[in-house]
Amino acid sequence: MNLLTQRTYGILINENQEVLISDEFRFGRYFRKFPGGGVEKGEGILDALKREFKEELSLEIDAHEFLFFNDYFQQSSFDPDVQVTCFYYLVKCSGAKDLILKSYETPLSEDGEKQQWISINKLNIESLTFPIDRDALKTLKIKLGLTL
Repeated sequence: MNLLTQRTYGILINENQEVLISDEFRFGRYFRKFPGGGVEKGEGILDALKREFKEELSLEIDAHEFLFFNDYFQQSSFDPDVQVTCFYYLVKCSGAKDLILKSYETPLSEDGEKQQWISINKLNIESLTFPIDRDALKTLKIKLGLTL
């Protein structure tokens, strides 16, 4: 293993206590995760998060609070030669209440991504695909005093 990659994700919670989740189909497989993505060379972690939210959701991040990062080894789910470190932030976006999401069926079967709001109380660990996302959700639920 000789490659490292950094990824950054935003956890956005609306006034109805729903979390924005991204359902995606890439590389021939479906997965569910928090919105965000890879940090590019020469880019800071927060800059990457802001870029990802702008690209994927057309949202500007107004405020952020660090929540979690994996301080343990995690092999990439897509490439066994890559080690992944992920950073998670609670974010606020003033335009989130105007976010228009179209309904869709999961799992997706064509390349791309779609987002939906899921109640924080109904979002369970098993509904997320990647182990680090699951750990971030555990941390979030503990922080908010919710049951896992």
